[in-house]
Amino acid sequence: MKVIKFIGWFFLVSLVVIQFFPIERNQSEEVSRADFMLVNTVPEKIQNKIQVSCYDCHSNNTEYPWYNKVQPVAWFLEDHIREGKAELNFNEWGDYSDRRKNSKLRSIISQIEDGEMPLDSYTLIHGDAKLSSEDKLEIINYITGLKSEL
Repeated sequence: MKVIKFIGWFFLVSLVVIQFFPIERNQSEEVSRADFMLVNTVPEKIQNKIQVSCYDCHSNNTEYPWYNKVQPVAWFLEDHIREGKAELNFNEWGDYSDRRKNSKLRSIISQIEDGEMPLDSYTLIHGDAKLSSEDKLEIINYITGLKSEL
């Protein structure tokens, strides 16, 4: 019984202590001149869907949920955002070479077609980020057209 009590107290104290190790938040008020939406002529409907479904993890400005202030959840989210930005950052789109843009556009199409993006873990909590079949088709058609312009 003492072991279980010790483990419980240890867990509780550890949970409290890790709250004092905050994350560096991915937030910026500045909209880069290299932003995907500014560099390309994006139809409003597609622009809204991309911003709602993609920009939290793939831009320099994340709209954080309330639970992001609780560790270790905040660490998990920040690591996920860091990985997403490393793979594709819409705020830096204009700075990418045409070759890299082409590669990213192919990847976007592939991941949307395969249902890999947006992530299920993201859309579970952010229901408005889910892409309907129609949304997917519109975005894929737009991205395909953009790809052919490169």
